[in-house]
Amino acid sequence: MKRIGILGGLGPESTVDYYKEIIAAFNTKHAHLAYPEIIVYSADLNTFMRFAETEQWAELTDWLLEKLHALHRAGAEFAAIASNTPHIVFDALQTKSPIPLLSIVEATCGKAQEMALKNIGLIGTRLTMEADFYKKPFLSQKMTVIVPTTAEQQLIHHKLFSEIELGIFKDSTREELLAIAKRMVTEEGIDSLILGCTELPLILTENKFGIPFLNTTAIHCKGIVTYCLTR
Repeated sequence: MKRIGILGGLGPESTVDYYKEIIAAFNTKHAHLAYPEIIVYSADLNTFMRFAETEQWAELTDWLLEKLHALHRAGAEFAAIASNTPHIVFDALQTKSPIPLLSIVEATCGKAQEMALKNIGLIGTRLTMEADFYKKPFLSQKMTVIVPTTAEQQLIHHKLFSEIELGIFKDSTREELLAIAKRMVTEEGIDSLILGCTELPLILTENKFGIPFLNTTAIHCKGIVTYCLTR
């Protein structure tokens, strides 16, 4: 098995979820094998957000790259970033990383292709919804990605950073998020919804309105386990 590197902390709640998901796979599907070695670098979310909100992409890339080098020095043979938003600089990171990187966006796109999805909703942080790094691979595969209205994006972003990233899961917030999803089904005709922040599956735990909610954490972790087991 390859030694796994996880660049986490962005945010902390989903980093725990990654660890649990990977270990669960070795408790069930791969129970005949030993547990994998996992190295976690928990980076500072506040520093990340300062770079991201001021669009200091080169500085953000260098900052994340330092963490990947640390994982490499610790013995990681490949790495995954346990968050969607940092993938805004994934291409630049991938070219400079000392070890292979597994993209959460590419993994989710592959899953959407398997499911023959066409008109896909996307919710996540403001940066994830506004930028095109998520949309590009889907568009290249003739899938449309639809984001909420500006007001809805602001609400989702606020709830993520004032509650969900802090491990606060309110029923009222869940209902607000589901109301946005329902509107997108009714008015935009989405056939699925990408939970494009790795904290969102912690509050939106099941499919609704007759469409699949794509749990990007679970999809990414499946890819991590598969790559870990390749020789």
